[in-house]
Amino acid sequence: MPTAARWMAIGLLATLAASGVGRSHAADPQPYTVTLKPTGDGALDAALQGSATLISLQKSAPVGGFALTERARQDSLRFLTALHSFGYYKAKVVTTIAGHPLDDLNLPGIIDDAPANPPVPIVATFDLGPRFRLGKVSIAGEVPPDVPGHLDLESGQPAMAADVLAAQGRLLAALRADGYPMAKVPVPLALLHPDQDLLDVEFQPDTGPKADIGPITFSGLKDMNESFVRKRLLLHQGEQYNPQTIEKARADLSSIGVFSVVRAVPADSLDPEGQLPIQFDLTERPLHSVDATAAYSTDLGVNFSTAWHDRNLFGNAEQLNLTAGALLGGDAVTKPGYNFGAQFLKPDFLTRDQTLEVDLNAVKQSLQAYDQTALIEKIALNRKLSPYWTVSLGLAGEQESIDQEDVTRHYNLVGIPATIRYDSTDNLLNPTKGIRAMLMGTPTYSMGTPSATFLIMQLSGSTYFDVFNDGRSIVAVRGLVGEASGVSVFGLPPDQRFYAGGSGTVRGYRYQTLGPQFPDQKPTGGTAISTGTIEFRQRILANYGVVGFIDAGQVTSSGSPFTGGWHEGAGIGARYYTSIGPIRLDFAVPLNKLPGGDSFEVYIGIGQAF
Repeated sequence: MPTAARWMAIGLLATLAASGVGRSHAADPQPYTVTLKPTGDGALDAALQGSATLISLQKSAPVGGFALTERARQDSLRFLTALHSFGYYKAKVVTTIAGHPLDDLNLPGIIDDAPANPPVPIVATFDLGPRFRLGKVSIAGEVPPDVPGHLDLESGQPAMAADVLAAQGRLLAALRADGYPMAKVPVPLALLHPDQDLLDVEFQPDTGPKADIGPITFSGLKDMNESFVRKRLLLHQGEQYNPQTIEKARADLSSIGVFSVVRAVPADSLDPEGQLPIQFDLTERPLHSVDATAAYSTDLGVNFSTAWHDRNLFGNAEQLNLTAGALLGGDAVTKPGYNFGAQFLKPDFLTRDQTLEVDLNAVKQSLQAYDQTALIEKIALNRKLSPYWTVSLGLAGEQESIDQEDVTRHYNLVGIPATIRYDSTDNLLNPTKGIRAMLMGTPTYSMGTPSATFLIMQLSGSTYFDVFNDGRSIVAVRGLVGEASGVSVFGLPPDQRFYAGGSGTVRGYRYQTLGPQFPDQKPTGGTAISTGTIEFRQRILANYGVVGFIDAGQVTSSGSPFTGGWHEGAGIGARYYTSIGPIRLDFAVPLNKLPGGDSFEVYIGIGQAF
């Protein structure tokens, strides 16, 4: 190449180099990766991760060199705050970008000149140093003698900011529980002793005046009578102020089923008498509601029911519930049937927490065991003894016509049902912990052919174990024991006898088919029953679940519970969890199939099986 041409080529290459042609383009904004070196403390590592805008803004707000350097500087300060909150007041943070410290004046330019691939690495390293502990913990000023113990903060424990702030909240709650509604507890003063690795903490509460509950007013009442609400209220003027007492009264008003929202709003200041007025803001639920449900099983077929409710019939939270149901027929139902019912409930009847219940039901059903047409009446007093315990005592009557084995008999029954219930479960349709138990005894006089006097006793219960305390893996167990004494099996009206089989006792067997049978293999019923179930429920993903279960049961016509021949059923199920409860699908098979019995049963409904 001639010399002149060579020099022209060199000049062209130099020009291209100066303009950036022939090399990788710098990225703007600049992609980057973030590495936070582990500290050995999982909770601290999580706090550091959560405070890093380098991580939270990595994809949503990319930036160039100068802004990225500033973001890293601000994060270093946030890291120090997190370290201090865990008691590491001598901790150091070293952050580098592309291997350069943040105080490198050339760092923004280095970032701007870096290519997009690979992304710029950002690394934060933490030197924790010693962990400070609490030194002197004190309360300035006068407080009631029981208050300091609520701090639950002691010298020598790690100087965790979360523990100190929690103690601040406990101190405020204790003062207010002692009757100081205007109490304030500001953020405590903290004094570091770096030479001793200690942190002194001093709380400076302002108790304000001690006060009683003042005038109590209500807002939002429409159909409810204020006289009933005021009588029901667990809070009264002149009582010492206590937030727990107010919350208990608020929750109790919510429990009567009339209000959708109940808010207790204390005044901002004391009244001229030195009392604290309280206003309850109430929002009433719609006066009427209608609901409908449907279920299906291979033994009972399709079951439809609908109900109409009046939540506040006369203004004192009285309930009127009208129901109608239809049983359309399955393997154990020979003809369609119906059930019509009316129920009236009057709360706080004669005394608080006592409900008057009046029921009237008309039933027609054609089952494999018998055909029944009946009118059933009941009046009872239900008394709530505690949040878990309820007792009930009533008077029941039943006029019925029953056909069994082509023989029709008419019965008039008078009974005195008495019940004790215990329920500590956390959910009606999907319990995950707690116990449900019921003991029921009903002395009954039957006027029929033949007449008889007998006593029916039943003990049933279920319990639930949350295996991992997360509400997703549940072991559920249920059992039932019952006996009718004072009469033989054929002295009992057929509908008063015990039967097993079906979703309520032993799945996999047709409804009522377990136990003694007539020669035509139709159920006889018995005078004693024993059943039990163990079920494992596993929730998967967000709204789905699977179930495995084993049921067992026996019915005897001439003996006590546990003396008959046992039958077992097993199965699996699927659940879809909704806001109103899980939708249930169970498939069960008999482990010792009955002659002429089904090979499997399918059950579909809302809520867990028990």
